[in-house]
Amino acid sequence: MDRSSVKNILKFLALVGLLNNLFFLIPVTTGVIYHENIDSFIFFTIVTTLLFGLILYWLKNHKIEMKIKEAILSVNLVWLMVSVLAAIPMIMMTHVSFIDAFFESVSGFTTTGATIYPEVSNLPKTVLMLRSTTNFFGGMGIIVLGIGLLSIINPTGTLALFKSESTGITPDKITPKIKHTALILWIVYFCMIVANIVLFKLEGMNWFDAINQAFACVATGGFSTKDNSFGYWINNPWILWTAIFFMFISGMNFIAHIKLIKGDFSGYKSEEVKWYVIIFLVFSLALSLVHYFHSNNTFFFSLTNGFFTITSILTCTGFATVNYDTWTHLAQALILVTMIFGGNAGSTAGGIKTIRFVVMFKNLKYQIQKILYPNAILSIKIDKKTVSRYVVNNVSAFIFLYILTVTVISLILFAGGHDALTSLSATLECVGNIGVGLQHVGPVYNFSGFSGFDKVVLAIGMIIGRLECYTVLILLTRQFWKKF
Repeated sequence: MDRSSVKNILKFLALVGLLNNLFFLIPVTTGVIYHENIDSFIFFTIVTTLLFGLILYWLKNHKIEMKIKEAILSVNLVWLMVSVLAAIPMIMMTHVSFIDAFFESVSGFTTTGATIYPEVSNLPKTVLMLRSTTNFFGGMGIIVLGIGLLSIINPTGTLALFKSESTGITPDKITPKIKHTALILWIVYFCMIVANIVLFKLEGMNWFDAINQAFACVATGGFSTKDNSFGYWINNPWILWTAIFFMFISGMNFIAHIKLIKGDFSGYKSEEVKWYVIIFLVFSLALSLVHYFHSNNTFFFSLTNGFFTITSILTCTGFATVNYDTWTHLAQALILVTMIFGGNAGSTAGGIKTIRFVVMFKNLKYQIQKILYPNAILSIKIDKKTVSRYVVNNVSAFIFLYILTVTVISLILFAGGHDALTSLSATLECVGNIGVGLQHVGPVYNFSGFSGFDKVVLAIGMIIGRLECYTVLILLTRQFWKKF
């Protein structure tokens, strides 16, 4: 690695580090308002801010011009850096181990929502807000936020970063310049959060809970201020249905929301959105009916909690209202299948993404037709546009890589003494950035009982899932480091 590459990476890390510390002002302000002891947190933030500032001053005349390898390495280093930055205040204020704090921090930034804290309601409000802030910052993507600043410095050198962070098949730019796309995405994201906060407050939450829950809803992050998550408001259906709505639209492609602002409804007419809605309705109704016919609850109660559970799992948010681990095996099977899908490309949700399943099922149909009609001229089309074989092969390889990652991590957990369902569920929960699963990682459990090694493996799984496999696992190849 030459000196220029090192300077590129260092300057970018320093920029994102400063942004991260800027967002730290949210929990710091919370600590001041509630008169908590945050001296160590403030000191740490000042020291790291000065460090990043010195790096930027040293490299002030260096223009960032990243190649694809540098972009990939920068993406991975950024996630590690911000996770460590947020973990240290957690250690200072809650006296947990570094591994526990790192797990919690990674879970926040990757919007997974899995926690190591058995009783979150007893945590200092500063820490609760810090957790929610990691959801907020990680929701739209740290790199997408960084693109805006990086583009100001070098307008032509950011496409590689956008491709490294963006989820889905291909990044969809809505403006000629990527920095403008990133800015619009963040404006829409912020407006949705503000709307969510106001509605939660009007429906009975206090301001603190409303802000924390809204951060996690729109980011599909899953960190709550209550031990029983949204079960705390189970007797307030207005709050639950508001959460369902914001989780659901946050699982959609944000490009569709931006087009709506311009009076264009075409974003909601895409095949991916249509199948996302179909999957949501079918599984929500199915789970609601299964629960209704196998319980003594009212139909509305079953409908509310069925829709909430599927929305939370499908969008990879990780909130819960009830302990669905006590429901029937059929209900648990529906939940387990939902964990696989994920939201739309270009959303804050995790998982494999709906569009990839659409491509794979169309490819399956294509292969069957080629067997039956070998001389026919056929093609795979999404939204009336032909999908190239490169994209189909890329999707196939990604799904195989995703399954391989889940399999390996599940076997590691199983070998460590966990039962099969817990191992599989915990892995899907972390790699899919879902935050809640089944058995010993269900809605009433947490990850405090896992060993330090297991937590490190699962934290790596979260990052692999958040960066969609390729960006992380490519670092293990010899070709990546060759002639770097």
